[in-house]
Amino acid sequence: MPFERGTFPLVMFKLTGDIPDNAAELFSKFKAGRLEDVKDEVQVGWTGCNHLLETNMDEENIQLGGFMFVNIRIAKKKVPSSQMKADIKIEELAHIRASGYPEISRKKKREIREDVMERLMGEATPQFNGVQVVIDQNDNTIYLGASSVAISDTFTALFNDTFSIAPIQMVPEELMAEEKILSSSYVGLNLPNSEDDEFTPGRDFLTWLWHYSEEEGGEIDVKNYGRFAVMPEGPLTFASEGQGAFESVVRKGNPLNSAEAKTALSTGKKLKKASLIFARADELWSCSFDADGFSFSGMKLPEGEEMDHASRFAERVNNLHIFKEVFKAYFKKFMDEVNGNNQSLNENIAKWIETRKSL
Repeated sequence: MPFERGTFPLVMFKLTGDIPDNAAELFSKFKAGRLEDVKDEVQVGWTGCNHLLETNMDEENIQLGGFMFVNIRIAKKKVPSSQMKADIKIEELAHIRASGYPEISRKKKREIREDVMERLMGEATPQFNGVQVVIDQNDNTIYLGASSVAISDTFTALFNDTFSIAPIQMVPEELMAEEKILSSSYVGLNLPNSEDDEFTPGRDFLTWLWHYSEEEGGEIDVKNYGRFAVMPEGPLTFASEGQGAFESVVRKGNPLNSAEAKTALSTGKKLKKASLIFARADELWSCSFDADGFSFSGMKLPEGEEMDHASRFAERVNNLHIFKEVFKAYFKKFMDEVNGNNQSLNENIAKWIETRKSL
């Protein structure tokens, strides 16, 4: 399971209210239903932390290592398109033989399709998948094991239905609000030859992070957690909302020092997606960061030392907390610079682009 071992996708949310003491009862109220009850609609509900068929939502099944830990199960029936086409064709041929006419009206074709769909959906076995959710009540943070907008929307709706609490995703606007900065006052980066005047603080931050890592060493002191360094890596995705090619990807060779990367920056494209490594001594946190969605994929945590299951899980969640604090510290430094001497920052980045060597 992703949060327990290996790599995983990640979106982080702020918990905006206290989870009530009867959390187990509320989880149970919105638990996943019986799979045999899945019909045409998608079925969404909570399951326990052990597996996706665990619908006994007692205290033991919603906690691990001192953290609240559950799954969202999403179940639906789906008929393979190849089976659907074959069954429709069988019914159409049967109708032609029975009627004696070689043609079928549009109305009859629609009826055949609807009848076949209804029959196959009734016979289909529900398919389901799950998304893990970790709730750190001490830090008011929720870690969602997904990176898609659709899954995030499903989670926030279900969480709000369950607890009447609306979690807020950690996005640039929210981090600005924590620093008492209005998004309407955000100036942003102005790259040379850029035609992009859209509000893209995520791309600005990722582009700045690359510049900061190369020009200033990428190091930062994080309160309570020591000194960290950041190192971007390829593949790199560049994007611009202006005219011309909107998006370009650099994968081969050494993307950071490639001619393609320099060309993208020189034409005003900002970094939209890149791999990042955060290092503290010999400990590494690595991921691929999508600046538009403020989401992470391939998240890898430092190797742990704990052996038993609960302690190992708690260690990994604590490492997630450290990652969150480090990421926020870098974003705060970015905001301090971009809202400080913005002209000087833009000039420094323009010089960095112009003078950078490429292979």
